[in-house]
Amino acid sequence: MTSLNMASAEKIFNPPRSIAKVIPAIEQSEGDGARVRRSIGTHQLRRFPPFLMLDHFFLTDGAGFPDHPHRGQETITYQLSGATNHEDFTGSSGTIQAGDLQFMTAGRGIVHAEIPATQPQDGKPNIGLQLWVDLPARLKNCEPRYRDLRAAEVPIARPSEKVDIKVISGKAGGVDSVKDLAYTPVWLLHVTMRPGGELSQPLPRGWNAFVYTMAGNVVVNGTKRVERFNNVVLGRDGAGVDIRVDAGESEDADFVILAGEPADQPVVQYGPFVQLTEKDIHKTFEDYQEYKNGFERRKGWESKIGQEFHLRRRHSFRV
Repeated sequence: MTSLNMASAEKIFNPPRSIAKVIPAIEQSEGDGARVRRSIGTHQLRRFPPFLMLDHFFLTDGAGFPDHPHRGQETITYQLSGATNHEDFTGSSGTIQAGDLQFMTAGRGIVHAEIPATQPQDGKPNIGLQLWVDLPARLKNCEPRYRDLRAAEVPIARPSEKVDIKVISGKAGGVDSVKDLAYTPVWLLHVTMRPGGELSQPLPRGWNAFVYTMAGNVVVNGTKRVERFNNVVLGRDGAGVDIRVDAGESEDADFVILAGEPADQPVVQYGPFVQLTEKDIHKTFEDYQEYKNGFERRKGWESKIGQEFHLRRRHSFRV
């Protein structure tokens, strides 16, 4: 059997996953002056276990996310351009630069701030992705933690001269880089594809998966043309996803492929708090207001970067 026939046979026995829906990421306000494009955590897709939210954020120097709480979930922040400072009430602080990732486990409770670092002279916004991942029930009350993954630590696969894949976590293009980004197993692949490029990407069976497009136009599974700022939600059938950029396109495509193992557990979410029952949510509010059960350090605490942020905003308003 020729290699071409073998490839065709493989497609028949391992077809790509179906497309469940395509959700546009509509721009909206969030935080303090920030603009985000949200595609998970909306009325069209409230949640997609284990994923609770996906924001494509755009932060100028006058925007950010001052002191705010979390409980019961993890966040994965991927800085695409610019830089973002972070600080929390455990004493952890730092900066993630372009290409870096930060993984934050809220567990039993954390209060933190995320503020853009000093802007470059061209005034371009800080751009990135933030993904919220549900915590397994057994870990809802774990201690909070942070971990960083620097751009230089991310391997790059080049399955062809027209396709580059940053294998943040997962397997792609012959690169095996399965990392523990969160307590819940997650794959995260960042793909840049030039016109004429194509990719057949396998995905773990039984996991939920989607493709989020950030630039250019792609064709998914040979039929569906998708423009930028859309979330292509995949079904659980099939073996993976096929993506190409037609040779006639004038722009490279930039997109991420994400997959996660869903947990068999209820999800009750109220803003930044994610629990298993309504009773747990009510208790979370009580704990937060009374500085207990994980929120003890909130009392009297205020982040330095949050204070500086508010001072800059007050100064800019006076000017």
